[in-house]
Amino acid sequence: MEKFSKVKELIASAEADAEKFYNNGNGAAGTRLRKALQEIKGLAQEIRNEVTELKNKEK
Repeated sequence: MEKFSKVKELIASAEADAEKFYNNGNGAAGTRLRKALQEIKGLAQEIRNEVTELKNKEK
């Protein structure tokens, strides 16, 4: 559950950069947003693997 909370934190922190990029055309904010999304993607994959592992243990 710790990783899921981290994903939620990353999304919340990336929201400001998303607004700056899409509403103001700030290129640097776009770069920060892409970096945050890459971290989210990695964490999401780790969570998926963990869920699969725990689900298969139960069988």
